[in-house]
Amino acid sequence: MHDLDRRPSATPDSATTAAPSPAWSRERLAALGVTTDLMTAAHMLGIGRTTAYKLARNGTLPVPTVRVGRNYRIAVAPLIELLGLDKEPRA
Repeated sequence: MHDLDRRPSATPDSATTAAPSPAWSRERLAALGVTTDLMTAAHMLGIGRTTAYKLARNGTLPVPTVRVGRNYRIAVAPLIELLGLDKEPRA
């Protein structure tokens, strides 16, 4: 029997399933510092690598972006504000 003829197992392997990333806690946000890299910002915004670089290159990323050499740096404070992570959680 070929591998293509086999049906996928009902339960996925633990090695192939990615664990969900933890939410951005206040401590984790504070650890970012003043700026962060483009991929961290993209992850927080829920966009992919290609889209993030395209938006940064065109100057249309919804937060301030600075190009430093070959890298992009993103200001963390506007990113946190955009995502509404600066507000106290409701009880």
